[in-house]
Amino acid sequence: MPSLKEVRNRIVSVNSTQQITKAMKMVAAAKLRRAQDAITQLRPYSQKLSGIISNVSSQSDEGFDNPFAEQRQVNNVLIVVITSDRGLCGAFNTNICKAVNNLLTESYATQLAAGNVTLLAVGKKGNDYFTKRGLNVDARFVTQFSDLSFDKVKLIAEEVMTGFSAGKFDKVELVFNEFRNVALQIIRTEQFLPIVATENTNDSKAEVNSIFEPSKVEILSELLPKSLKIQFYKSLLESNASEHGARMSAMDKATENAGELLKALKLSYNRSRQAAITNEILEIVGGAEALAK
Repeated sequence: MPSLKEVRNRIVSVNSTQQITKAMKMVAAAKLRRAQDAITQLRPYSQKLSGIISNVSSQSDEGFDNPFAEQRQVNNVLIVVITSDRGLCGAFNTNICKAVNNLLTESYATQLAAGNVTLLAVGKKGNDYFTKRGLNVDARFVTQFSDLSFDKVKLIAEEVMTGFSAGKFDKVELVFNEFRNVALQIIRTEQFLPIVATENTNDSKAEVNSIFEPSKVEILSELLPKSLKIQFYKSLLESNASEHGARMSAMDKATENAGELLKALKLSYNRSRQAAITNEILEIVGGAEALAK
């Protein structure tokens, strides 16, 4: 049985840890509110923009050479790995790394064996994980979540889009956590480039009298790059909100576990203290009896 001093030290230590996890939960909750507002405001805009592009593309009678829709033989692959910069958020980063590993072994094993797979790390945890495993990691854009903004993210998207247009990459995949709620984040693997053609579900008769100004080609030339940048930015906002939700849940669970551990330690302390008092009483009684004899 541990001594009273050891139990007291553990109680103080666990109590301090519980206070830290409580504070981290409150900070995560505050950050989550802002991150959740950002992604919920962007989703309708992103969906509407995609719908406009789909409508214009389906009605275009003019030839439009879309450099981001070119289907090529997949020799060189870029995988954008979106993780967090810090830990203490449960299995948030571990799940992303597992998903990327599965993607590499199941879909791009040939390209990986040939050394033609590049990982673009957005977030320190993903960079650290795959760098230690000797994979080709581009770490130029690791620290983005400390000051996340569209102006910064669009530079990454432009770099990726330029690499695809120049033939440096034949396919680009995004792997990130999609935010649903505080307790639920879903791993998403989305093809970023080339653009996947979507069927137009709108009634064609309702679109016969549409007038486009300027021309359809000019509209597509302007909107397609913007739509891709918005899609890239959206994936980072999803991951950012998911990170704070996961951290809030993890810290809440850690606080509960610390409370349960404190109860057990206090019970152990009281038992040890009671046993020590009982031993002292027995020693006093035994000494008194010895003196009486």
